[in-house]
Amino acid sequence: MTGDAEPALGRTERRLLRRIFNGRTVPIIADGKPFLTYKEASRYLLSLTDAARERAYAQMRDGAA
Repeated sequence: MTGDAEPALGRTERRLLRRIFNGRTVPIIADGKPFLTYKEASRYLLSLTDAARERAYAQMRDGAA
């Protein structure tokens, strides 16, 4: 049971982040910060508000292409 007090990434977001960061050697830049691992990225995303999280997630997704 998760409440609004504990933000969580959705299953789709977690899966995409894991694929993006699997074996990555070049960091992805989001909000001016480099992210090289899934844990770094997810920890950062969870620290943001919903709107800021969506923007940073989109930057990570676009940076992986």
